[in-house]
Amino acid sequence: MRSNKKNKSTMDTSSQQNIIAQGTKIVGDIESKGPFRIDGAIEGNVKTEGKVVVGKSGSIVGTLQAVNVDIEGKFSGKLLLKGTLSLKSSAQIDGEVQVNKLAVEPGATFNATCTMGAVKSLSNGAEQASSKTEKGQSA
Repeated sequence: MRSNKKNKSTMDTSSQQNIIAQGTKIVGDIESKGPFRIDGAIEGNVKTEGKVVVGKSGSIVGTLQAVNVDIEGKFSGKLLLKGTLSLKSSAQIDGEVQVNKLAVEPGATFNATCTMGAVKSLSNGAEQASSKTEKGQSA
């Protein structure tokens, strides 16, 4: 007979949700392939290939890189998304946002510089812009 037991070490972790519970505070950087649900507080950088949901009691201070993000709580810092940012009515955003699509419910607070379109490499874009400016000034 064949064994139908799955090897737990080879399970796909990209579909398992990471949960930061209310009352939890993390100071530092987090990187994962899976989605996040954040009801606690994070001070640092979060990078994931999945979706991030920041609950009403959740907050992030730092840089967040993800595909799609839904925010009900607070975010302060730099937000770099390949997909859609969805701000619920209780959301409070401060900082810099680079996103492909933006959805904002009435009541959300959005105090940010926003760039829409495909996410580009920020360092390469800044270098190219400064080199174009320098060439224009010297000509």
